Amino acid sequence: MASTIPTNRSSSDDITDTTPFLSPTSNASNDDSSTRRTVRRQSLRDAARFLRRASSRRMMREPSMLVRETAAEQLEERQSDWAYSKPVVVLDIIWNLAFVVVAVGVLILSRNESPDMPLRLWIIGYAFQCFLHIVCVCVEYRRRRRRQSTEYRPFNAGEEGALSPGSRVDSEQYVSLAQLEDDGGSSVAKHLESANTMFSFIWWIIGFYWVSIGGQAMARSSPQLYWLCIIFLGFDVFFVVFCVALACVIGMAVCCCLPCIIAILYAVADQEGALKEDIDQLSKFKFKKSGSDKKSAADVQEPVGGIMTECGTDSPLERVLPMDDAECCICLSAYDEGVELRELPCGHHFHCACVDKWLYINATCPLCKYNILKSQNHEEV
Repeated sequence: MASTIPTNRSSSDDITDTTPFLSPTSNASNDDSSTRRTVRRQSLRDAARFLRRASSRRMMREPSMLVRETAAEQLEERQSDWAYSKPVVVLDIIWNLAFVVVAVGVLILSRNESPDMPLRLWIIGYAFQCFLHIVCVCVEYRRRRRRQSTEYRPFNAGEEGALSPGSRVDSEQYVSLAQLEDDGGSSVAKHLESANTMFSFIWWIIGFYWVSIGGQAMARSSPQLYWLCIIFLGFDVFFVVFCVALACVIGMAVCCCLPCIIAILYAVADQEGALKEDIDQLSKFKFKKSGSDKKSAADVQEPVGGIMTECGTDSPLERVLPMDDAECCICLSAYDEGVELRELPCGHHFHCACVDKWLYINATCPLCKYNILKSQNHEEV
């Protein structure tokens, strides 16, 4: 009897589609969502490819860099979800709303000041950017919530609006049109947010120029407006430096300490990959260093790194590993004597401790993105 696979698992057609809130109701919406995810994941993916080209093959082999590209894509997908989670959205709205309130308060209190430069205009423009950012965030957050509720909304036979077999096509067309409407509103919000970001960059340069030209004379004649502009400019510099530093730390961690990233994702993220029962069904091996084993030397022409022996079977299989293949592509460590390895249906093998946590998060091979649930589902059928 075929086992029931939860709906939140990846299918064979969208192995890399692990982003929540994306409804797989029609092929057209899948293609459009895939295109948007590809654009969104370019930053970390390009960084990983650059590091792969720049790094020496002796330091980090090609399979290891492919694993890190996959991890970068996974981080990029989850970054968008976390950025629009309810606590982050509420904090973002409160923060930008505080800037607007402070700007309005200082403009009222400094009505008697007459600066040489149009600092009031700059403060009004800055407050308008904050307000526009709040609107864009709210629109995108509501769109994601609607899509999530549409994706997981149950359809029971006794409920109003339940679907009959004959109306399946019409319902799919209706959902697709609703999604197109959401996507249209989201597209406007994203374009508006992009324009707001570009305008804020130009506006920051203008404000810095006006403050620099005014100098200490403007600080004496219009102290409230002057120091408010200094504070706003300083906050922007701080956040830019913080975001760049955070991106560099994450990039270095992905390349140099990927197990730490996987452990953090395993601890804080929802389980959207394989279940423990699915992982336990995968083959487990014990590694033994070859030494001077004549049998292994005869099987493989190149230098031998060791032998994988299957665990838990009466007639265990043995796999001879070349020297270059006797290491884990996740933690970049060579296999030690007696360590337990996990072999996936695609034939790639890793440390059990490394790959098991990854499979809890994403039920695909971190090297080739093969879906382990796909093969298990075919075997059970």
